[in-house]
Amino acid sequence: MTERKPPGVDFETWTDRQIREAEERGEFTNLPGFGKPLSDLRQPYDEEWWIKEKMRRENVAFLPPALALRKEAEDALDAVGRARTEAAVRRIITEINEKIEAALRMPPPGPPLRLQPFDIEQVLSDWRRR
Repeated sequence: MTERKPPGVDFETWTDRQIREAEERGEFTNLPGFGKPLSDLRQPYDEEWWIKEKMRRENVAFLPPALALRKEAEDALDAVGRARTEAAVRRIITEINEKIEAALRMPPPGPPLRLQPFDIEQVLSDWRRR
């Protein structure tokens, strides 16, 4: 619908024509979710449902930078638990420590960071015990 409504044409008529032409071109066939029940139909109405749904579909999250870094540090520790080698553990912890140290040098806006760089040797010791 990039076409502009011509002057003098009733808006409803113009809109109906746009929809009819799109249907004729097949633009409404095979849409995602066709034939499936609407999700969250019984949930209370949320004005921001569409943006939350888009963020969920695209696996996007918005957190203040300090909270995002805390989450990333948590994820790094989870990744350490799945790591197969000591070198992988060292790489994971080194990468997150660099980000934490940068945030400590220049604190991000938002809530306090409340993070300190991980002690690589302590993390390795815990990893070996598991």
